[in-house]
Amino acid sequence: MTSTNDTPLKGTLMVQGTTSDAGKSLCVTALCRVLARRGISVAPFKPQNMALNSAVTDDGGEIGRAQALQAVAAGVPLTTDLNPVLLKPASDMTSQVIINGRMVSDLEAKQFGNIKALAFDSVLAAYYRLTHQYDVVLVEGAGSPAEVNLRANDIANMGFAEAVDCPVLLISDIDRGGVFAHLTGTVNILAPSEQARIKGFIINKFRGHLGLLQDGLDWLENHTQRPVMGVVPYLTGLHLDAEDAIYQPSDDSASDSDKVNSGSNSVPRIRIKIPVLPRISNHTDFEPLLAHPNVTLEYVPEGGSLQGADLIILPGSKNVRADLDFFRAQGWETQLLRHLRYGGKVLGICGGFQMLGSRLADPLGIESAYAEVSQADSGESSGLGLLKISTTLAPEKQLKQVSGQLLVNDQETDITGYEIHCGVSSGPGLNRPFATLKTTQSAEGFDTAEFDGAISDDGQVAGTYLHGLFEHPQASQALLQWALGNSGVGESDRTQIAAQDWQQKREASIDRLADAYEEHLDIEAIIELIRSQHVAS
Repeated sequence: MTSTNDTPLKGTLMVQGTTSDAGKSLCVTALCRVLARRGISVAPFKPQNMALNSAVTDDGGEIGRAQALQAVAAGVPLTTDLNPVLLKPASDMTSQVIINGRMVSDLEAKQFGNIKALAFDSVLAAYYRLTHQYDVVLVEGAGSPAEVNLRANDIANMGFAEAVDCPVLLISDIDRGGVFAHLTGTVNILAPSEQARIKGFIINKFRGHLGLLQDGLDWLENHTQRPVMGVVPYLTGLHLDAEDAIYQPSDDSASDSDKVNSGSNSVPRIRIKIPVLPRISNHTDFEPLLAHPNVTLEYVPEGGSLQGADLIILPGSKNVRADLDFFRAQGWETQLLRHLRYGGKVLGICGGFQMLGSRLADPLGIESAYAEVSQADSGESSGLGLLKISTTLAPEKQLKQVSGQLLVNDQETDITGYEIHCGVSSGPGLNRPFATLKTTQSAEGFDTAEFDGAISDDGQVAGTYLHGLFEHPQASQALLQWALGNSGVGESDRTQIAAQDWQQKREASIDRLADAYEEHLDIEAIIELIRSQHVAS
């Protein structure tokens, strides 16, 4: 279909899903890149996100990781307007609330209905700022609009679409099964005005010959009187940041390349294990390792073993003391100490760095209120004692992007990253830092140089507050060379570790995703839908 409409393209389109993980995030990512390629000024937007993977914006705030990826696809700066409300679960019953990039409160699950009164004005203000800056705003919904128990206070799906009067495309994952029931059931459960907003369907993750699906597509269009805008094939091997889900061994729906990177057949292969903590956060740190040709990476679930690794990484955590209790309950502390006795390396990132110290204190109950921890009445926990530091949780969250020099291997290597943490660490262990940094702020240029993290006296244990370590080619290469340590790999093999360009891989994956949408969706019809901005009532 070729458009002959010369009317300037200006408008909003929302993508909602029949379920969580139906493909909303990648759909918006793909459409951002498709429109940006055509010279269209486009920005992503998600009114409300719930995720433990977040990113630091150029204006010094915090947003969901998916919106950061979408901003890359659109070629626009990261700002808090892209995701004005972020909920970060701290326990099964409590979430931290981030509004306009800053923590404002904690909500118990029974209070989630209050989020509309608390945040909807900020959501609408952010959205309208984007409409003045960009010609097109592509909005991602959250979960499913058919969650009737949440409709009264919804700001993430139809509640938002109704407020700004925008059309909606509904996407569903056929690989889960029941796609026609998901699509028609979702439409049927909505109010008439909401049903009218759904202007078409996208079917995601299709395997096989499209001709076998055609009868179903014809039935769906006739039954709902809405077009199928396209059927996207199941794409494997995409190197893109995960919004929140992490691979578990029982996840049979993941492709082999999405599960465990088994490394290349060449030497060396660095064996890395990462314990999956209940409140693991920013595990997108490790996406570059899953794609690295010299790495075998395994996420270790509850009851699993940390043995057999060259490097064990303790990841970030939204509830450090409770996750440390969980770590010990699995017997992982004993396994970690044995790993070190045999010459293995340990790296702690953010919350993992705090766990490596001698003491964790939470005198203000910043995290202690979220879940029971073994020493909650004292507000303190003993750390693993592998670094000579102690950490006190503070109410002011550190949010900044940084660059500087990594100091492992007795050499300086360029590094970039970002910090998201509440803890303040101190102690003599900081005298042997992990990195020297200069923090970058959009309005202020470079701050004074400062130190980050710590390295143990024997060089086997390191900790840092920096996320995104493995995205920088030289830093990733240096850390992997450090990880080999006393593994017996010779110097000639050590130099074969690749300096992988993760940014390039991500860009290639975004382009591949956009190519698939260009090929399999009626993009011109979608553009005309954005242009028309007419919703029947």
